[in-house]
Amino acid sequence: MTTDPSTPEKGTENGTANGAADGTGDGSAGGTGTALDAVALARYVDHTLLKPEATRADVDALVAEGIRLGVYAVCVSPSFLPLEVPVGLDGEPDLLVATVCGFPSGKHHSDVKAAEAARAVRDGAAEVDMVIDVGAAKAGRFADVAADIAAVRAAAPAPTVLKVIIESAALSDDEIVAVCEAAEASGADYVKTSTGFHPAGGASVHAVRLMARTVGGRLGVKASGGVRTAQDAVAMIDAGATRLGLSGTAAVLGGLTADAGY
Repeated sequence: MTTDPSTPEKGTENGTANGAADGTGDGSAGGTGTALDAVALARYVDHTLLKPEATRADVDALVAEGIRLGVYAVCVSPSFLPLEVPVGLDGEPDLLVATVCGFPSGKHHSDVKAAEAARAVRDGAAEVDMVIDVGAAKAGRFADVAADIAAVRAAAPAPTVLKVIIESAALSDDEIVAVCEAAEASGADYVKTSTGFHPAGGASVHAVRLMARTVGGRLGVKASGGVRTAQDAVAMIDAGATRLGLSGTAAVLGGLTADAGY
């Protein structure tokens, strides 16, 4: 069975968004500071394929590799849903299915994002990663950002996990804080650094640390975009990431196995 204690239940004192997606982390917003092996690191991973040229065969291979590596979830484009995932002996899927919404630009009407999210849930997605309107954030229109997130949340209510992609590399520190606050106020479960497609770049240790400090363990933090090595992955976790979006998962986990001291 795949569960996600890293996402706190709203209104509970003991819920914590920190630690691995299966609850193996240490629960500190500043990161673990502890050694991880490949098995433990895999439980943080959304094994991701969002390339526009991806085929059904590529997605089937992604699922097979994700199961072999022991990742938490696979993340694919919504057109590939519904997605067949093997079921374990307990009757639960061997990994969760995540998808994206308003991807990658975020420049969609809120009702379009909401419809896309609702369709994804009907098609079996357990998690939805939505992209904000970054321009609205840059213009200081944080109420509009919050309303956009709230529309998707209403269309994909709990227990669907909602992650909010903020494109942290394109934002100032003050904007990152304000967008994270808007995400929390609108009922999101996670804030996420990046699509991996923005020219400004992907995740950074600084942004992850700021996001983790802002949400204070009440939401999870997903680092995604440019996390390519074991050292990158562990640095993000130590900064406060509770989930990682990786496309080169096998290489990252292999590096962790080989790099003593991580």
